[in-house]
Amino acid sequence: MLDVAVAYNRFKFLGDEFLTWLWFIIENDPGYLKNVSPAKPSLEIGNRIVLENRHQQTVESITIKGDDANLEEGILALRKGAVVIEMNLCLKSDDQEWRFTIKGESLNISGFKTPFAGPVDTAEDLEGAAIEKAYLYDQAIQLIDNLFKKFIKTRISNDWQNKVIPLIRKWIYAR
Repeated sequence: MLDVAVAYNRFKFLGDEFLTWLWFIIENDPGYLKNVSPAKPSLEIGNRIVLENRHQQTVESITIKGDDANLEEGILALRKGAVVIEMNLCLKSDDQEWRFTIKGESLNISGFKTPFAGPVDTAEDLEGAAIEKAYLYDQAIQLIDNLFKKFIKTRISNDWQNKVIPLIRKWIYAR
């Protein structure tokens, strides 16, 4: 069995590949999410994306920020071999909206903002509000978990090299 630190260092690239693949899915196949969640959500790139390009002994980081940021610089970085290492996402389902950031290296989620859970007017409302808030967190986390499972199944299949990588390259160079 692998030591945890060895396994972490050996497989931490998967999170970065997941975020890069997720960007590709968001832009090219928004209907893909309908296969992952019965709630039929939509997912958009939020207001921040960080890419990293590792050259022999140097590391180049590209950060794109802003609500209406143009992602062309990110596409150019992908052409040069970069991967997404951090991405802010906006998840929408019905009239609800979640915002959060995922780091590729560890798949940590930070800056989580859930939809409004309703006012807490009395002490009796507090328990219900806490349960509703936990439910709202869980909905977004379940979607990301299901997307990651789909990614891993795709990543270990023959389709990854034969179909997915060529489609991602086509997307990168077509823009």
